[in-house]
Amino acid sequence: MADFTNGFWDWYIVVLTLLGIVGCGVLLYSQSRVKLAKTADGKTDTTGHVWDEDLTELNTPMPRWWMWLFYLTIVFGLAYLFLYPGLGSYAGKFGWKSSGQYQQELKQAEAEYGPLFAQFQKQDLRAVAADPKAHAIGERLFLTYCAQCHGSDARGNKGFPNLTDKDWLFGGAPETIKETILHGRTGAMPPMGAAVGGDKDVENVAHYVLSLSDSTHDPIKAVFGKEKFAACMACHGADAKGNQVLGAPNLTDKIWLFGGSVDTIKETINKGRTATMPAFADFLGDAKVHVLAAYVWSLSNDVNQPAPAADPPVAEK
Repeated sequence: MADFTNGFWDWYIVVLTLLGIVGCGVLLYSQSRVKLAKTADGKTDTTGHVWDEDLTELNTPMPRWWMWLFYLTIVFGLAYLFLYPGLGSYAGKFGWKSSGQYQQELKQAEAEYGPLFAQFQKQDLRAVAADPKAHAIGERLFLTYCAQCHGSDARGNKGFPNLTDKDWLFGGAPETIKETILHGRTGAMPPMGAAVGGDKDVENVAHYVLSLSDSTHDPIKAVFGKEKFAACMACHGADAKGNQVLGAPNLTDKIWLFGGSVDTIKETINKGRTATMPAFADFLGDAKVHVLAAYVWSLSNDVNQPAPAADPPVAEK
């Protein structure tokens, strides 16, 4: 990579760009000085191309106004390269930077919308989810930053969870969702083929896993796979209902993150799975994440349902 950061490439871009612009000007000028030859009868010569017996292509230059437009384009290009960056590391007379413009736009947006987000941040997440204005803002945030993985309808895709149901790997409480968005999550299923046994044992466990959700399976293979499933209980539990502390999924429902076929489950057991949810704390900040988390929670919950009552305080003895 060091070869692309030395001074040679800087000058390479400068010279190539300027030669291209100047070359266009020289070409235009040379063509404007060419005089057309006349035939014996005094008519303009042709290129010799004829179609449909009498449709002839004349050898005539472009109109002057058209050529002057090209000259103006060249002048504009040179002026632009003088004022703005475009010639290698030259920053331009104005010193404009796209990053500077971006930071300026962020400051303007923060000044305009910061108080609104701060107002929502003071409210409980359930109350924010029930606010129509906050819901609209949260939806736009979701479509901008989350739809690429979870889909515009939030129903997910292979390897990306569906956010419209009540199945949560790490928990679906509003505060937990906010924690997930702020700091991200990493779910890792280690390769378990060796721990389970050979290929036949892996297939038996796959059928047993399918039997847990009453999915189509081979009941005989499921019986043999039940004993081997003991290697999986440390994460998924003896009842196979998972563990949200570890992000281990519930295997007793029909919800599958990577697919629920026998072959897919065998692949998961043999090779393991790793899924990462990136952290947005530094990028969005706590206030925006607060609104976004409320929106995500609302996708699978009734926002008009009252919050569960807190446990009464315990009297001190």
